[in-house]
Amino acid sequence: MSKDYNILIKTSIGFEKIVLSRIREIDECAETWPSPLGFKGLVLIKSCKYDRDALAKLIEEQVPEADKIIPIDLIIKADPNVICTEIKDLATSKISRNETFAVRTTRRGKHNFTSIDVNVIVGDCIRKYTNASVNLRYPDKIVLIEIIQDYAYIAILPGSFEYHKYSPEKKELRSFFKKIAIIQMPYLGPLDSALVMGKRIGREVQNFEVKELVIAPTGIVDAYQLEYFIRGVREGIESRYNIQLKSYPYKPRKTPVYLMDLHQLVRDRYDEVIIVFEPEGKYIGDVRAELKELVLRQKKRINLLFGSREGIPVGIYRYADLIVDVAPGITLSTDYAAAAGLIALATVLYHEYRSMDHESYNTRGR
Repeated sequence: MSKDYNILIKTSIGFEKIVLSRIREIDECAETWPSPLGFKGLVLIKSCKYDRDALAKLIEEQVPEADKIIPIDLIIKADPNVICTEIKDLATSKISRNETFAVRTTRRGKHNFTSIDVNVIVGDCIRKYTNASVNLRYPDKIVLIEIIQDYAYIAILPGSFEYHKYSPEKKELRSFFKKIAIIQMPYLGPLDSALVMGKRIGREVQNFEVKELVIAPTGIVDAYQLEYFIRGVREGIESRYNIQLKSYPYKPRKTPVYLMDLHQLVRDRYDEVIIVFEPEGKYIGDVRAELKELVLRQKKRINLLFGSREGIPVGIYRYADLIVDVAPGITLSTDYAAAAGLIALATVLYHEYRSMDHESYNTRGR
């Protein structure tokens, strides 16, 4: 493998030759190597017409298929101890003692060390060379070590090179949704339709991990239709929960499901916040102040009421603290209403929620 490449491109698998073609349109004499040694999702480049940084900038501007563009600062033998020794000059020139850094290693091929070994060994060396501190979550500088079989391609880049799902200014909304009860009138009708609608609603409430779902019919209902709806809800919750178990870094909370007549529920929860979501209500964006007091300052459970084929009975409006509409002029389908309501509520209140004392918010009213 040539050691003269000075840019490494990461792309989606199957896009390697497309990226290669686009780069050759920009720099026709550039040397390129798609999927080096068979490792897909990579393209190595040696610039020709432009210098390295100029070509990297042009690729950034003109090649959206290039997911990550890494200007290579150093290419050395793929050995943690060798990297530790050879990276000294590069590290001291790019990382000051007042900055923080993190080492990120991606290893491809067979080796007698792991990516974590490289991170630990090289990270400790850089710390000693620079007197800089390690910050694994939001570093000022990132030391990228891309290992392709026998060689390590190294770059030191600003921390902004990484995209974060949860950057410092973002606050998770899980604790917000934990206080919310979804009160859903059941979708009743043909059995297959009731089952499908139940599955969709079950997946949605589990997606947000709300405090609870209460299926709330009114008056006498067809028991078999209700049975199929409840079965669908259970299947939907289980389906989404199993996905969450596999993909979440924490153990998700399975949403409990209850059954209660809607009118009796409103009577029973007379001292709790009740918000009805119906087209007759005010636009949710116009009642931010009222929602802030009702939702964010509330110590008890928050009850959000959603209709089905028939809306929430008008008589219940008198007992609601607020009636809101999330999409004026649009009739939302039953399976989408709760999700739309939760997203709209969180969006409207997000800035106020972010500025709150989250520890007190999470513990009040338990």
